[in-house]
Amino acid sequence: MVQYLGTGRRKTSVARVFLRPGKGEITVNNRPFENYFPTESTRSTVRQALAAAESIDKFDVLILANGGGVTGQAGAVRLGVARALVEFNAELRPRLKKLGYLTRDPRRHERKKYGQKGARKRFQFSKR
Repeated sequence: MVQYLGTGRRKTSVARVFLRPGKGEITVNNRPFENYFPTESTRSTVRQALAAAESIDKFDVLILANGGGVTGQAGAVRLGVARALVEFNAELRPRLKKLGYLTRDPRRHERKKYGQKGARKRFQFSKR
């Protein structure tokens, strides 16, 4: 059985994406796609790379995602799908790269600093 693997990461999430020739079913951690990603925005994020390659109904997508939250996992899945599509057909690379789907999002959670309320927020300043 032919399958294409792509690994995606975002924040603390890691997603392993397997593209298999099929009719467009998406499974995440052995659960239906609609149950795993509750909001439409996260679902559309996952579908973006497939839509750009015009292959939504050509592949069954098996996703193994762990770590982070729902949005981070959705971003990781998008990167994984894009990498798997490039593995399937290298001619898709310029189109996916132009749309930014092959770039790992470097933004991360900034740690809380000591003597402060948060990463950037300070305690209220009193002049007197």
